[in-house]
Formats: sequence, structure tokens, C-alpha cells
Amino acid sequence: MERGRPVEAVRAALWEAWRGGPQVHCFLCAHHCRIGPGGFGKCGVRENRDGVLYTLVYGCPISTAVDPIEKKPLFHFLPGSSTYSLATVGCNFACSFCQNADISQMPADQGRIVGRPMSAEQVVAGALAAGCRSVSYTYTEPTIFYEYARDCARLATEAGLKNVFVTNGFMTRQMLSDVDGDLHAANVDLKSFSDKFYRAMAGARLKPVLDSIRRLHEMGVWTEVTTLLIPGQNDGDDELRDLASFLVSVSPDIPWHVSRFYPTYRLLDAPPTPVETVEKAVRIGREAGLRYVYGGNVPGHSSESTSCPSCGKTVIERVGHSLSSNRAAGGCCPDCGQEIPGHLEEV
Repeated sequence: MERGRPVEAVRAALWEAWRGGPQVHCFLCAHHCRIGPGGFGKCGVRENRDGVLYTLVYGCPISTAVDPIEKKPLFHFLPGSSTYSLATVGCNFACSFCQNADISQMPADQGRIVGRPMSAEQVVAGALAAGCRSVSYTYTEPTIFYEYARDCARLATEAGLKNVFVTNGFMTRQMLSDVDGDLHAANVDLKSFSDKFYRAMAGARLKPVLDSIRRLHEMGVWTEVTTLLIPGQNDGDDELRDLASFLVSVSPDIPWHVSRFYPTYRLLDAPPTPVETVEKAVRIGREAGLRYVYGGNVPGHSSESTSCPSCGKTVIERVGHSLSSNRAAGGCCPDCGQEIPGHLEEV
């Protein structure tokens, strides 16, 4: 298998020799891969070389960009600000509906690992030069390039920037403990509330994702959740109620983004999500007790804006990924004084 390596492989974190080696046990994510010599983890970017685990994507992002924070999506974290986004190739999931399969599945589908050398210092310098308030580890799964993300995050924190993970939530307790203090916000993709769905559609499991959502919230990381609604797969009323009830059990203040699906990658036979399904999910989430439920991929829809859960007035107005107004910059509704949670300060 051809694997282009723009930078030298770097010794990985969060692994140990398995039963004396040469097999290794990687405990970066909940797959807990046992990898033999010359083998790779499920992510395709961690390799056992003579009993030592290496990451093959350290310091070589495949993509960097300046995005609105609303694109992550994060609606209660530095609204209206820009975030410096980066990703490497690879993913520990194999979602048939992946929106970024060209880079996330590159090691599996193309047998290649590519990128361009970029140090953690250069990432932080780029974020500052672009006037960003944060660095987002996104597009692919940040867990699989954790060593790089961790080093970027530590330097970013020192420089006064915040750090954001846009993640599938399949990381381990050890990984979250290691990044504690340098991770400030996360959007977790909760793909379904069915373990069967996770196994069939993503090659993963549900419970570790639920555990991560709870842990992130307990750590004080500002957490929002996104669910892509796929017709006939994860959009049933009962499943949506169960999912929303779980989020309420963590905190009714967790924002839940329910987004339209469009056919892509290997899931081309499912239709686009009707707007009515998004509206149904918004209604179910609110009826379950969630205070902030947002429709995604429906530009101009009223569910994109933040309403005060007490008086119903619009406090943050959005159209697509653009912020129109932020009347909650002081952390409360200016009309009734209701607290609006998050990090809503002016930027």
C-alpha cells in the first residue's frame, strides 16, 4: 500500500505493549485496537513499527481554513467569531454517509496519507494572523491526529486562543484527561441513538459516544451536539425522543443541532431530508425539555436563531452561518433577564 509521508512519523501517545509485545494496544479511541508489527489501527494513520506505535499524520494537515464558528456548528460559543480550522487525513469511523470522505477515508479508500508540513507554532501564528478567536480540529476526526491537535492546543491556549473539537465522540477517558484544560468547546456528532445503526453505518458503537458527551460536560467543556437526520435510518419519532431525553439527562442547556442529510459517498439511495423532518425533530427536542434546538442545512429557517426559553424573544439571530445580531452578549436575555448559557461575549 502506497503511503505518502510528507513529514517523519512521530511516536504516538496513549498506547502500550500488548502482553509483552510486539503487538501494541492503542487506547486513544474506544476501538482499543491491538495492532501487530507492520499493522495499522482502524484509523489507518497509526502504525506499529517493531513494537512501537507511531502516528503518520503529525504536523501534516490536509486542509486548513478560516471558518465562522457557526459552521462547526457552535451557536453558543463566541458567536460571530472566526475559527482557524485544520484536519489531517484519516478517521476511526467508516460512515457510509461521510460528508468529507475524500479526506477522512483516504487511507482506507486510496491507500494514501498526504498533507503539507505545518508545525503547531505555524498553526497558532496562522490563527492569530487571521484574527481568529479559536482553533478548530475538524473536517475529519481530531482524535486520530490527537498528538498534533494536543500540541497545537497547548500553544493556542498560551496565546489566548480557545480550542474546539468537532468530533464523533469515540475517544477514551484517557485522551480526554490528557487534553483537559486545553479543550474549551466541542461539537459531538451523535449519529443515532441506536447501537445497531452505529455498527452497520459507521463501524462503531453508541455507548462510548454517550460516555464522551457526559465526560465533556462534566469537564466544563462547552458541548453542543449534532444529529444528521437520514430518512428511514435514524429519524423515527421514538428514537429522536430517546436521544433528546438522554441529552436532557446530561443538561437541558446542551444545544442540539438537527441537520438535513443529502445523498453522498456510499449512501446515495436515501433521499434528502425533508424540511418537515427537521421541524419535527426540533419540536420533539423542545418537548423533551431541551431549551436550545436548532435546524441545520435549512438556511433562513427560524430554527437557526436562538430564542429565550423564558419569554420567547429572539436573542441571537442567524441566517445560515452568518450572525445577524447578538442581544445575549451579556449572558442573559435583555428582555426578561433569563440566563442564556454558553460563551456569548462580544467578539
